[in-house]
Amino acid sequence: MDFSLTEDQRMIQEQVRQLAESFDLEYWRERDSKKSYPHDFVNTFAESGWLGVAIPEEYGGAGLGITEGCIVLHEICASGAGTSGSSPIHFAMFPPMPVVKYGTEEQKQEYLPKVASGEMKLGFSITEPDAGTDTTRITTKAVRDGNDFIISGKKVWSTNLQNADRTLILVRTTPYEQCEKKTLGMSLFLMDLKSEGITIREIEKLGRAAVDSNELFLDEVRVPAADLIGEEGQGFYHLISGLNPERLLIAAEAIGIGKAALKLAVNYANERTVFNRPIGQNQGIQFPLAKAYTGLETAELMIYRGAWLFDNDHPCGPEANMAKYAAAEAGFEACDSALQTHGGMGYAKEYHVERLWREIRLYKLAPVSQEMALNYIGEHVLNLPKSY
Repeated sequence: MDFSLTEDQRMIQEQVRQLAESFDLEYWRERDSKKSYPHDFVNTFAESGWLGVAIPEEYGGAGLGITEGCIVLHEICASGAGTSGSSPIHFAMFPPMPVVKYGTEEQKQEYLPKVASGEMKLGFSITEPDAGTDTTRITTKAVRDGNDFIISGKKVWSTNLQNADRTLILVRTTPYEQCEKKTLGMSLFLMDLKSEGITIREIEKLGRAAVDSNELFLDEVRVPAADLIGEEGQGFYHLISGLNPERLLIAAEAIGIGKAALKLAVNYANERTVFNRPIGQNQGIQFPLAKAYTGLETAELMIYRGAWLFDNDHPCGPEANMAKYAAAEAGFEACDSALQTHGGMGYAKEYHVERLWREIRLYKLAPVSQEMALNYIGEHVLNLPKSY
């Protein structure tokens, strides 16, 4: 069993690391404090070709796998960029996947090169206030009107809309009550955010201030049928085909953030002297950091096992859910231990760990909660009765 990266993958790792580290911690603190989107960071990554990692070469991308995507997002987060740096790059990888897999040739030619070059930014609009994790209960609806659909409803936690040109949106094209299966009757659209009838309201939140989350209100928005992605009524299945790789990408981000925080903590523990000795000499400091490092390294193994399975066309649902769960837990423990290592100064923005601590908390909630990941493992791995 070979756990080593290939020569090409090591090259990607080193190049992305150098590029990400050219934006220092002060840059990210400023983005966080000013709630400003990292346009220059995104443009730099676009110019270097990293936005199109998972987009096929014939449409302007690199045509690489989820393993390479995990490497890119891990290195961005490990540089200290956190979610403010990883999310804009993540949204050039995940939302385009239904277009890559199910889009028409015209859609691929029109949208994918623009995403890969950074010309077009995408958002993601799935969750609704009264549906939450139960996606089948969404009520935002689209009604056919000639060559268009008329969409009305409300979304919440729609990401990146303040800077996006289009958003991937899941709506009901057949009412829930008329569907033989609850997972049928939903459709995906790549909706133009400049369409009339759209209102976007930003949500104030705990972390990732540089990248927006929003409420999205749709009042009879006219969307061309040409913007339907895949088959009408099959949008749920088009969407879930990409959920396992996204969980692996998210897990890689969580590990990167944990490693960034751990690096800051180790440096502080070696430099900070109390009672005439560095605090890192005390087991009360050493053991939590060593435990956090062990958790990060262990979770990372599951990420790359899952990525290898996906890239080689094998099922990876158990691995993706276990990786996401373990990485979120390990990343949070690392950030929490790093903050504790800094003592009172960990609460100060000057030392950066408080930002990473705020941002890592997201990974226990999204894109799937820890509880839902455990539900998957209990039902599909341990063969226990469905619990929800």
